[in-house]
Amino acid sequence: MSQKTLIVVLGPTAIGKTSLAIRLAQKFQAEIISADSRQFYREMNIGTAKPTVAELSNVQHHFINSHHINETFSVGDFEKIGLEKLSEIFQTKDVAVLVGGSGLYLDAICTGFDELPRANPAIRIKLNQQLKEEGISILQKQLERLDPEYYIKVARDNPQRLIRALEVCISTGNTFSSYHQGKTKIRDFRIIKIGLNTVRDALYKRINDRVDQMIEAGLVNEVKSLIPYRDFNALNTVGYTELFDFLDGNITLEHAIELIKQNTRRFAKRQLTWFRKDDEIRWFETDQYPEIEDCIVQKIR
Repeated sequence: MSQKTLIVVLGPTAIGKTSLAIRLAQKFQAEIISADSRQFYREMNIGTAKPTVAELSNVQHHFINSHHINETFSVGDFEKIGLEKLSEIFQTKDVAVLVGGSGLYLDAICTGFDELPRANPAIRIKLNQQLKEEGISILQKQLERLDPEYYIKVARDNPQRLIRALEVCISTGNTFSSYHQGKTKIRDFRIIKIGLNTVRDALYKRINDRVDQMIEAGLVNEVKSLIPYRDFNALNTVGYTELFDFLDGNITLEHAIELIKQNTRRFAKRQLTWFRKDDEIRWFETDQYPEIEDCIVQKIR
């Protein structure tokens, strides 16, 4: 095998990416790089569905628990350090596995990400405070005014994306979209993209069951322990914001759990919308492991 190979395992949340990535890594004697932007943080465990201790011990993983929640780790940082780690892995192995549901972070490794300027942390704190006190609509209106081009493209119900764009606009005086040239960087390794999906009802059941398991595993206490960090972007995400609302006394626990399920289903829909733009992805059902393995072997040959 002369050319090195990166197997990318992607798909919506709760579809079974972790178990497939581990199985493939064991088959091809590979190591795994996580491209899940929330699993980087040591303090976020239950709500991010990290691999279990047993799963982590089966295969060498990278970028799981790699950062403290108050550390800034951007997509650009991930591209740089992730490629360095890949280069290191390829010194001794022919195959690596990249796994995650964040299209932005997967693309950073596969095709490159335009480097963005670092924003003033004080601006992020102020924007998070606005989100908390005035709601997401105030951020949407700001972005529409400051960068109408990006406003049309962005998932406007995603506060993280809104805040990141506004940080850049306010810090630099330039539009966020001006930093996105969309130039594909050529990598010196082969990339095989494997997508997992299933029928909508089955996916939604997997999501609902996972949320129930997270609650049983102690997600409420995990969120309670993270109250001092609640203004950090990593925690302005599904599974955490709803429980902060519960802990603030704004909603009942039952309502918070239903919101987590609903918002996770919406998130899965956005993930699939992103991935469907990429015609390099070969899609499989969750129970098609033999077909997945055969597809990879044929492409490598």
